This record gives sequence, C-alpha cells and structure tokens, in this order.
Amino acid sequence: MKKLLAAILTVIMAGSMVTGCASSSTASSSGGASAQPTATSHASGKKTFKIGFAQKTLENEFQTALANGLVEAGKAKGFEVTVLDAKNKIENEQKNMETFISQHYDLIFINVVDTQAATLSIEEATNAGIPVIGIDSHVDKSAPVVTSISAPDRANGRVVGLYGAKQYDKATKISAALLSGNKGNPGGQDRRVGLFCGFLEGRIGCTEEEAWKLAEAFEQQLTDKGKAFNEKANFEVVAQGWGNWTTDEGLPAMEDILVANPNINCTIGENDSMLIGAKKAIENAGKLNQIKIFAAADGMKGALELIKQDSAYKATGLNSPTLVAKKGIEVAAKLLVEGADKKSFGATVNTDPVCINKDNVGTFYDPNAIF
Repeated sequence: MKKLLAAILTVIMAGSMVTGCASSSTASSSGGASAQPTATSHASGKKTFKIGFAQKTLENEFQTALANGLVEAGKAKGFEVTVLDAKNKIENEQKNMETFISQHYDLIFINVVDTQAATLSIEEATNAGIPVIGIDSHVDKSAPVVTSISAPDRANGRVVGLYGAKQYDKATKISAALLSGNKGNPGGQDRRVGLFCGFLEGRIGCTEEEAWKLAEAFEQQLTDKGKAFNEKANFEVVAQGWGNWTTDEGLPAMEDILVANPNINCTIGENDSMLIGAKKAIENAGKLNQIKIFAAADGMKGALELIKQDSAYKATGLNSPTLVAKKGIEVAAKLLVEGADKKSFGATVNTDPVCINKDNVGTFYDPNAIF
C-alpha cells in the first residue's frame, strides 16, 4: 500500500523530494524529516496550496487508506499534499511537524500518536500562522486546532446498538462481553458509550437524551466494578477485555472472556479488527450460534464480508477513511480558498453515522477496497 501512496505523491509533488524519519514517497529512517517546498504557483499565477499530513502510522490498511484519500482528494482540489509517517513514535511526529512549520506549509492535518504529546507541536504551528486540523484520532481539548474531523464515534455506536437491541427478543436477557482497544483512549470510550446508549434506548424505549444519561451511568458502573447491568433494559456487560485494536490480540482476549463467561449471547466492541479476532475465538469454542457480534466501527472490508454472509457478525459502524479524508479536504478548501473563519467549524466535523448490516451492506462493500 505504501508503494501506491508513493506513486501518487511522486506525480503530485512535481519533482519534490520527501525524505527522513517517515515519508510517503521514500523509505523511512529514524532521523529527522525533510519535505522540500514545492512551487507555490501555477503558470497561470494561481496559488498552489501546500498541505502537510503528520500521520501517526502507515502500518495498517485504515491509515494507509486515509493518507491515500487525503492525497487524492487534495489533488482534485489542486492542492499538493505531503505525508510524513511518524511510525507511532512521538519524537518522529514532533520532527515531522517541525518540518512542515519550517517549510511554511499552508495547512497541516495531524493524526496524533499521543493525544497530549502533540499539543505543543500544534501550538507551534498555530503560532507560526499555520492552521492545524485534527483528523481521525482525538486531539487534546487544549490543542488549538481549527477542528477535528472523524467518523462520529458516539453516534455510530448508538445506531449499531439500536440495531443490536432489535436482534433479541425483549424477554431475552442480553449478556454481553466488551472488547476495548486500550485504556484511556477517548475515541474507544465514545464508541462503547454509544453502543450502550443504543442498546439501552432500544430495549427500554426511552428518549435518546435519557439513553445518553443511562449510558454514561452504565460506563461508570463498568469502570467501578468491571461489569455493568441495567435491569429495565435487561442488558448487562459481564466482562471487558482489551484487544489493542488488532485481530491478533482480540482473539486471546475473547478466549479469556469465554472461559470465565461461557453463557454470554452477545459480543460488542470498539472496532472490527478486534471483533474479527473475537469471532475466531467464538468459532473455536463452538458458540457461533449462541453469540451475536456488533462493532461500533469501522466498516472494514473483512467485516463487511462476514455481514454479507449473514454470519454471527451482525453489524458495524461506518468509519470510512476515504470519506473522512474527503471531509478534511473540504474543510481545508473552505479555509484556504474561500477564506472561511477558523472559528466557524466547531470543535468537530463528522461524517454521517451509519449502521452497516445485512440490509444495506451491498451499498458499502467494495471488493477492491484496501480497507
């Protein structure tokens, strides 16, 4: 996938060189980053805007697709987009941001390695007059970004939870296991609270506002006790496992939960990768007919294929890297071309919440997608 991104950048950079600790067009190293400035105007005299993308990693399909999406959507607008890969290291991210600042880029997107550690670099760019937009990962609330662009974690979780609630008879107790990414991750928390909201709202029949309050209380109960139960909804989470967002770690996390909780009938989680691993563990335990699976995100191809098969994997939330990238470039164009007020976007800009299930999966499945 990196080769595809490199080819795209070679064309759009018009001979520019990108070298150093991480680059979309060259091999990475452990040293600093250098993205040589490109021409800032066409022969027509029209300004060409330079956009930097400080990407936390290019080591998985989602992040590669996000980078590709920014490059391609930027090219369609006449922007030159340079991607620097931090390889999930804070020090690399800092160097990459310094590169974009020192070479006077017009705008920077950042997908942060660490929520708090990136704040200083964002402040330095802002002080240099360069607008910064968070994309995909959550930035710290104190970071002076124009806005943050992502799929709607809470809203996606809610619509998946609403769908999940309908998959069980009202008299049936939903006894669920939860797979989370890593502790303290705000995006993961939003996704699971969204799932709780949807299940509680769907089971109780309360208003959305009431359901959010109940979901927050459910989350607190889970934090305090390691499990949670809402009697009126007849819905419980009996265990929370940590799968570090990956299939490889989702599988053993689910195995451990099944040993201690063999009678669960539901598994929910914060992304598809972990739940694909969980499905394998459930299959190995011979419980595919017993346990239904619901993911708050991401709508990755492997999950959609399972949904198409009408398997135990019932639904996932849409977190399309291509759509997020397009939304990002739309905001960039409003800032750079239309001169929009930086304060006009609000704290977040989201794509639309979507629950992908057997009834609509054909609309979203792309056999040629890399993610």
